[in-house]
Amino acid sequence: MNKLKELYIKYKEAIRYLFFGVLTVAVNLAIYYICAHLLDFEVMLSTVIAWICSVTFAFITNKIWVFESNNWTQETVFKEIISFYTYRVLTGILDVIIMYVCVDKLSFNDMLIKVVSSIIVIILNYIASKLVVFKKK
Repeated sequence: MNKLKELYIKYKEAIRYLFFGVLTVAVNLAIYYICAHLLDFEVMLSTVIAWICSVTFAFITNKIWVFESNNWTQETVFKEIISFYTYRVLTGILDVIIMYVCVDKLSFNDMLIKVVSSIIVIILNYIASKLVVFKKK
């Protein structure tokens, strides 16, 4: 049991990021599915709505539980939000491009492509969050 605890402590941030990343993908996929398949919204609109919901969820979980950013001053939170959403906009644009090319132009299965796109986005978002947004001083 001590080995598991040691491994968790050593990789706590990555484990938590993976856990909340999976939840973020679940939020993204669920919202996308509801919009695209139940509400019959266009693929692009569904992707944008899903992105907004999942990024908001990700910011809260990343700040509190993953990177444990405990500085709640207005200035710090503002800087974190701006940089977090800036990087998420960039990866959100990438998500939209992937969906557009693969679904609208190449006619691949939208849910399969959404999963692949989400994996790519999670990796890029971790790098940005770790190295820039919630960088330890």
